[in-house]
Amino acid sequence: MLELFLIILAFIWLIFAVVSDLRTREIPNWLNFSLIIFALSGRLFYSVFSGPDWSFFIQGVFGFAVFFAIANLLYYGRFFAGGDAKLLMALGPILPFGTSLLSNVSLFLSFLSLFFIVGAAYGFVMVLYLSFKDTQKLKKSFLRGIKKNRKSFFIFMGIGLTFMLAGLAEELLFILGVLIFLLPYLFFYTKAIDNTSLVKRINAQALTEGDWLYKDLRVGKNIIKARWEGLSKREIALIRRKCKFVLIKRGVEFSPVFLISFVFFVYFYLNGMTNLWNSLW
Repeated sequence: MLELFLIILAFIWLIFAVVSDLRTREIPNWLNFSLIIFALSGRLFYSVFSGPDWSFFIQGVFGFAVFFAIANLLYYGRFFAGGDAKLLMALGPILPFGTSLLSNVSLFLSFLSLFFIVGAAYGFVMVLYLSFKDTQKLKKSFLRGIKKNRKSFFIFMGIGLTFMLAGLAEELLFILGVLIFLLPYLFFYTKAIDNTSLVKRINAQALTEGDWLYKDLRVGKNIIKARWEGLSKREIALIRRKCKFVLIKRGVEFSPVFLISFVFFVYFYLNGMTNLWNSLW
């Protein structure tokens, strides 16, 4: 009964998060925090009226603590934006379906495995989409990046070729050489996407808190830094008074990965594949 409540609750909240993210490019704090409150409250209510048996509530708190730590690592490691990190935290009290610590750790690992696999596939699809969307601008930026960093580019190619030649005697060295050889192409390609397809010129009035500046912006005597945390309300107010348009960097909406991963996770869980972590590895 508790599992069904948590699954339906998370599913509804994740749909709202995806819709909000796609429409406004923002996942509201109230959405993430309310999911945490409802999940823990549901667990507390169930614990009180089932014995009482506090393990359900304690496991929810444990799940929140684990995903709080993981979300902060991803946020401060600059892999996640703030909204995505908070949404991951909000799933913490949802996912501990078991009553033992070890069973729930296995569930966490299974979900995170699915999450990163789905995230990698989603990222690959988005890269292809952006590539076809801005082909000419992307090509110019890519070639400009190689030309500007020609020395580093040829050093990596030389190292890669060396390993590939050594790989004639050892297969593993050949594979490593191919990866090193392709690394600069991948780096400058993703950098080109970052500097073309994800940069938008918008009206200053349309700025929202947390938007990322493309580069440092001089506003009167002030310089507003382009930083990971994004724009504050005070900075937005200052920009709106002095600027009509501004260049910002848009991230790829990542919330669909949460929903897709959760759907897969629930499917595997309901079909008895609770040890998905070991199955994957």
